Amino acid sequence: MKHPLPARPQHICVLRLSALGDVCNLVPTVRALQRQWPEARLTWIIGKGEHSLLAGLSGVEFVVYDKATGLAGMRALWRELADTRFDVLLHMQQALRASVLSLGLKADVRVGYDKARAKDAQHWFTQHHLAPHPRAHVLESYLDFARLLGVEDLSLAWDLPVPGAAVEEARQITGESPYLLISPCANPRLRNFRNWSAEGYAAVIEHAWRQHGLKTVLTGGGSTQERQLGERIQALCPEGVVIDVIGETSLKGLLALIRGSRAVIAPDSGPVHMANALGAPVVGLYATTNPDRAGPYRWRDFVVDRYADAARTFLHKEPAELSWGQRVRHPDAMSLIRAEDVIDRLEAVLALPETPQDTESPDEA
Repeated sequence: MKHPLPARPQHICVLRLSALGDVCNLVPTVRALQRQWPEARLTWIIGKGEHSLLAGLSGVEFVVYDKATGLAGMRALWRELADTRFDVLLHMQQALRASVLSLGLKADVRVGYDKARAKDAQHWFTQHHLAPHPRAHVLESYLDFARLLGVEDLSLAWDLPVPGAAVEEARQITGESPYLLISPCANPRLRNFRNWSAEGYAAVIEHAWRQHGLKTVLTGGGSTQERQLGERIQALCPEGVVIDVIGETSLKGLLALIRGSRAVIAPDSGPVHMANALGAPVVGLYATTNPDRAGPYRWRDFVVDRYADAARTFLHKEPAELSWGQRVRHPDAMSLIRAEDVIDRLEAVLALPETPQDTESPDEA
């Protein structure tokens, strides 16, 4: 007989290793759990890079698992937590690696996705499952875990820590001038196809410079693909308009750059969700991914959305015929986005009244 859900958990475990955008979307659930049970301990088992983004999140004890360490790293983590028993384990990672990792954790209750949303047979590794929630945004799917536990206040809050060193890192890059931030690349993995064209970005950058006097900061990881795209974009732009720091910032520094920007433009990737978490205006570029499921949650009205067009053009189906979350894996899908579409959305977010962004007081230590 399975244990009932705890009415007042004393120690909650969140298992979500990756990715950067996903962990940003999960933070409101953590905040909701903390509001409901302020005395409870909350341990988050998280990936190495994701921890560097969220380190210092108030009230959270992080346990880091580096997936590069494989089974040996799992055994080390199990030893680290050998004397720890959780009242409830919230299994929020739909991946076999995470499910195997969960087997070595001690928990009275294990909660996972309902069968319709579970992937890699995740529901076999949990005893309690979420209520069905068809066509839910990723952020809402995480909040479903709090709903199942009876959490009442599901209002959105992040309070991501941006330390003083990160603020100074950003200041060294941008000085005091206003700027646009573009992170042009999504994760450069096989068959991702989320990247827009250098020519499109260059047209937007030139518009932002000529119409608003905004230079553009290019950010991203250090892969060859990302660096080469940044170089192509810069070569197409007027001299001195682009500040290319692709592969040169820390993740906390990226948070500070996003927080200080007038607006962020990026495809479906971590930075759109970082911007969403910080309250920074963001224009997401979506054609291969459905923004209703994975767009920047508070800025979905400003997304450039060509997902339906891509489904019809390359899959020959209406969006309603696709499974929820299905991607349009075609190398030409992002070409459906036009520069004038992006400029139109950029003008819309720049016209909004400036509001305080969702930040935590910088840690100057």
